[in-house]
Amino acid sequence: MNGEEPIVQLQGVIKRYQMGTVTVEALRGIDLSIYPGEYVAVMGPSGCGKSTLLNMLGCLDRPTEGRYLLGGLDVSRLDDDALSEIRGTRLGFIFQSYNLIQQLDVLENIELPLYYQLRPRPDGRRRALELAERVGLSERLHHKPMELSGGQQQRVGIARALVNDPLVLLADEPTGNLDSRSGAEILELFDELHRQGKTIIMVTHDPEIGRRAERVVRLKDGQIESDQRNVPRPAEARP
Repeated sequence: MNGEEPIVQLQGVIKRYQMGTVTVEALRGIDLSIYPGEYVAVMGPSGCGKSTLLNMLGCLDRPTEGRYLLGGLDVSRLDDDALSEIRGTRLGFIFQSYNLIQQLDVLENIELPLYYQLRPRPDGRRRALELAERVGLSERLHHKPMELSGGQQQRVGIARALVNDPLVLLADEPTGNLDSRSGAEILELFDELHRQGKTIIMVTHDPEIGRRAERVVRLKDGQIESDQRNVPRPAEARP
């Protein structure tokens, strides 16, 4: 793509799990390149390998065979400490169940990843305030998660994922626990992040996300069944 290097590159990735005497091959020779600024939806039936692929991309698991390059760095064989650092500095995670700390308020939840980087607190607080405003939560800074709606909690999760300015945003069914109105608002926020140039990889069953994404990768039986680009739709045509 215009001479750019992939920001994510999987080369012949195989993942096997040993379950008793049975070997399960969850990924079977995945070759995948994702470029800076792409919005990619990963889709497919249950058991097709989506979760395994997301764990691989999130440096939560390692390939049995093959290579994974993230921002040009081969992370396939890094040790646990190095992978932890990669997760904290190069990746942003957004979860279906939000995974917020109930004892912390909105601002503290957004700031949380910065503590693991030992970033000076004034800088971290400023960054968290900027992101809270960006996701529309500037009036909820000192509310705890239980005082927020599901959509607001997911906005906190998105801001938290952005606080480290990651290379890639990884989202796992981010609208799965939301009603249709809140889900649509979260999808609009992802659209905006895409327009701003963020690289987004989203695992989803939601056909609406599939239609909105720039590219749809479909898995079947641990392999890529199809990899297609969507025809862009004008924003006003979106529900």
